[in-house]
Amino acid sequence: MLDSIDTRLLAALQKNAHLTAQELSDMLHLSASQVGRRRQRLEADGYIEGYVARLDAKRLGLSVQGFVQVHLAVHGPEHANSFARLIDTRREVTSAWTMTGDADYLLRVYCADLAALNTLIHEVLLPHPAVARVQSQIVMDQLKRDGPLPT
Repeated sequence: MLDSIDTRLLAALQKNAHLTAQELSDMLHLSASQVGRRRQRLEADGYIEGYVARLDAKRLGLSVQGFVQVHLAVHGPEHANSFARLIDTRREVTSAWTMTGDADYLLRVYCADLAALNTLIHEVLLPHPAVARVQSQIVMDQLKRDGPLPT
C-alpha cells in the first residue's frame, strides 16, 4: 500500500526524475537515506517502471503526429499476434492500444511529413493480411502534453 509520502514522492519523480535524494528529502521532510529506501522499494515493487527523457518531436524532424485507427477484417490470435509484431517493428508507432468499439487498434504515430505517414498507412499497415481499413487523424496542435499519472 502507498502512503501519502509515497504518492508525493511518485508525483515529484513524474515531474522531474532527476531530483536528487537530497532535493527529494527537502520536499518530503525526510532524510535522504529514507527517501532513497522508499524510492528503491517503489522501483522494486513495480510502481516505478523506469526513467526516460522526453524529447521534442519537432526538433527531431517529426513534424506530423497522428492517430491511426486500424480495423481488422479477420480476428483471431494468429492475426492479432502477427499485427502486434508488425507494429512493434515500426519506430513511427510510439504507442498502440487494443480498443473497444468500432476500431480494433489505435496507434499513435510520429512521422517526418505527410508522405511518410502515407507510406506507413499504404505500404505497411494496409498490406497486412488481417487489416480491412485504417482511418487516420492528424494532430493540428497538442493542447496538453502527456502528463503525469494522477497519484
